[in-house]
Amino acid sequence: MPGHSLLESPELALARIDARAGGENFPVVSFLVPREVRPHLRAVYGFARLVDTIGDEAEGDRDALLDALEGELDGPPTVPVLRRLHETISACGLPREPFARLIEANRRDQRTTRYETWEDVREYCTYSADPVGRIVLGIYGRADEPDLVAASDDVCTGLQLVNFLQDPPRDLALGRVYLPQENLRRHGVVDADLAGPWSERVAALLAFEAARARPLLERGTGLAAALGGRTGRSVALFAAGGLAALDALERARWDVFTRRPAPGRLTFARLAVREIVRR
Repeated sequence: MPGHSLLESPELALARIDARAGGENFPVVSFLVPREVRPHLRAVYGFARLVDTIGDEAEGDRDALLDALEGELDGPPTVPVLRRLHETISACGLPREPFARLIEANRRDQRTTRYETWEDVREYCTYSADPVGRIVLGIYGRADEPDLVAASDDVCTGLQLVNFLQDPPRDLALGRVYLPQENLRRHGVVDADLAGPWSERVAALLAFEAARARPLLERGTGLAAALGGRTGRSVALFAAGGLAALDALERARWDVFTRRPAPGRLTFARLAVREIVRR
């Protein structure tokens, strides 16, 4: 990702990064999602993708770029991804805070690279993951229901943990370890072991962390039932996808070094059909 020179403002660099992100093919939104909210979900995805691109790939002063992005969030926006996002924020009456939290998560990534305890990781997820679910609930007009928000937070944290379990080598290459250091020590693992190759110790560590993620994802069932309809089915599919990813990791014996274990398209198709039939 090209950086910005001393002669280029963060705003100009942000515009270049935005143009690159805007040219990417965003994932096709599940057909279970109500048609009227798909543009809003795409706008949120575009914003989250842009934030992560800056936090993980941008050269130069990432904090300055994230500050410029937050300025775009406050408006008036000048780059396409933020213009689309502002349309969604206005149409759905969304608050600023969850978007700012996603930016702050990437600021934290620039200065915090290790987490001592599960509580520390969970607190990080309140910035990196949970805001996405709250934004989605806001799009559906359900963000003021505490029980739904709590269940959404658990599902989003569970999905974030799945990503951490799938990507230890990639995260380590970025200089980060998201798995709790106390659990690494408990399993006799050091940071360098997360670059591979596979070992019984690393496999036991990943299995231990997966056991924490699974009950969080299982809260998606109750959340889907409370939301009902196509909204509930789409949420159930996301949670089921996270559980399927855990199953794929287990089948691979937690080998995240020779490939990235993940459910395939056929698995997601089966899950989608199951949700349609079930409801």
